[in-house]
Amino acid sequence: MRISRALLDEVIAHAREEAPNECCGLIASRDGVAVSVRRVRNIHASPLKFEMDHMEQYHATTEIEDAGLELGAIYHSHTRSAPLPSQTDVNLAKWWPEPLWMIVGLEHDQPDVRAWKIVDGTVSEAALEVEDGARIDV
Repeated sequence: MRISRALLDEVIAHAREEAPNECCGLIASRDGVAVSVRRVRNIHASPLKFEMDHMEQYHATTEIEDAGLELGAIYHSHTRSAPLPSQTDVNLAKWWPEPLWMIVGLEHDQPDVRAWKIVDGTVSEAALEVEDGARIDV
């Protein structure tokens, strides 16, 4: 997925603002290019897990669809660990196999952002390309 530096910075800012708790949200896209970020409240307000507020998630998803966009990615943060999908993430992905799963790792000073495709329990890394052409190391 291609994402502008501004949108990526918005996702990272959300992760930092919610720390030490995990943040979560949705990224709308068109033809593989991220076009907007929709923050969604983590109902657990926990550093160990996330679950999107169901009504906020519903409204964000509806707005994305009504705008003729696709759900390009579901994002959340890992505040104490690397941005690798947990078993919980893999289990959640069975309900959302199409979008990427973007995780912002905040265990170090510099955030580490990675994207994953999770289909039928199989996890594979996906490339993120910053719109200015620079690659994010995945």
